[in-house]
Parts: sequence; structure tokens; C-alpha cells
Amino acid sequence: MTKIIGLTGGIGSGKSTVASYIASKGIPVYIADEEAKKLMDSKRISTKIQAIFHENILTDKGKLDRKKIASKVFNSPEKLAQLNAIVHPEVQKHFLNWLKKHKNAPFVIKEVAILFETGSNLSCDKVILVTAPQEIRIERAMKRDNLDRESIMKRIQNQLSEEEKINKSDYIIHNIDLKKTFLETDQILKFLLIP
Repeated sequence: MTKIIGLTGGIGSGKSTVASYIASKGIPVYIADEEAKKLMDSKRISTKIQAIFHENILTDKGKLDRKKIASKVFNSPEKLAQLNAIVHPEVQKHFLNWLKKHKNAPFVIKEVAILFETGSNLSCDKVILVTAPQEIRIERAMKRDNLDRESIMKRIQNQLSEEEKINKSDYIIHNIDLKKTFLETDQILKFLLIP
């Protein structure tokens, strides 16, 4: 039975960097956010999402306007919950199909930004948390996403606290120095390969 290893971390923690590093080792990695974006672009799901909002949230090309949606949901826990109720079951279905293709792997990595918030951790055998001091995370996210500090703080406040995530995780990667991050990742991968 293939083990499911959850990989998570708050905004700017560097979980995508860790996910890419793990994938470079030939380990199957499922990036839930990327798959969710693809699924949301399907007509069937984008129509359901449009129905939540009382205004047009589509771009000129008829695709979902992610920035507009983000600005709406990060100010409304109710809208965020409605959006998640549409997207998360679809991503879960997609993941289970993907998992069948990797049933011979000893384990797969499921990278989910809001793993604990959605309860996805309950279907994982182990959880790896990528963490970094909040100031470093804010700076990284500001640089990467071209967002202001306030927008990033709102996203951080919508997620579980670092302390809670640490308490719920099996392995912690402190992503401050990349060399050390990769060493910590390698050690965890060795543990995971032990039957």
C-alpha cells in the first residue's frame, strides 16, 4: 500500500522549493494548488464558483479572475468556505485517480498549502511541515507574489498558526538556509523509505 505523505507550510515557507527538490529525486509529488487551478478552469467547476459570487468574477477571456476571487474570499470566511466546498472534493477525486497511477511507489508526496485547515492531513500517513520565521516568510511572499505586507498578513491570519501546525506534524523542515533544508529533507526521505 502506497503511503501518502502530506507536505505543507504557510505562505513563503518554501514548501514548493522542498516539493521540487523531492520530485527531482524521482518521488511522485502531487501539487494540490496547481491541480486545483486547472480544475477550476474547467467550465463545469468555474460555473459553480461563479454562482457563489453576486458579481462577475471572470476575465475578458472567460477564465476565473483569481486576484478578484482572492480579494473576495480573504475578506469573507463564508465565501472562502463556499469556494473550498466546491474545489476540495474535486481535488480529492483527482488526487485519488492520480494515486492509482503511482500505486507501486513506496510513498507519494501530497503538497497542500492548507492541509490541516481542510482536514486533508487525516488521509495522510505522515505530515512534513516546512517552516521559517514569519518575517522571512513575509519578505519571500512579498517578493514572489508582488503583494503588500497587509495582503500577506491576511493570508497568514486565514491559516492555522505555526505552533498548531508544528504540533500536528510528524517532521519539521526549518527552511532558512537552503543547504540545511535539503539535508533535513534527505534525512526525512530516508526515514520514510524504512518499511
